Amino acid sequence: MESIVGAIVDFFNTVMPKELTVLLISMMPILELRGGMIAAALLNVDRLQAFAICLVGTLLPIPFILLFLKQILNWMRNTRLVKLVRKLEEKAEKKSQKVNKYKMFGMYVFVAIPLPGTGAWTGALVATFLDMPFKNSMLSIALGSVTANVIMSLLSYDLLGAIL
Repeated sequence: MESIVGAIVDFFNTVMPKELTVLLISMMPILELRGGMIAAALLNVDRLQAFAICLVGTLLPIPFILLFLKQILNWMRNTRLVKLVRKLEEKAEKKSQKVNKYKMFGMYVFVAIPLPGTGAWTGALVATFLDMPFKNSMLSIALGSVTANVIMSLLSYDLLGAIL
């Protein structure tokens, strides 16, 4: 992930402010705040500022995903993207088994642990697949994102900072 984030940082570094780069990386699926915190550390953004930017960037797309993902997937089933829909549904089904047993707490833990394949975007996909109420989904994802952000802040600024 560090190499991907590094390449994006290098690309945007001369074009836009470093805070906007961190925000955009935090909004990207897969990278989310994990990538945003790494980018912020590489760009020497203040830790508290980076924390806030990454949290906002990660959570900004989530309400739209929760509200519109089913309609988008239903529309995509009638296009050439039907294979992508099946792939997303398979991923959501696999991940949902971990979350379904504990509902909101399961969603929180799923999003809070910053590992590949977890995070706010996947959490929103799973919540949509499980038909979790919007309020419960959003709260669990937001709290999980805060926890993941704390973990990534420690890893990016303290561990990465010690190495570099």
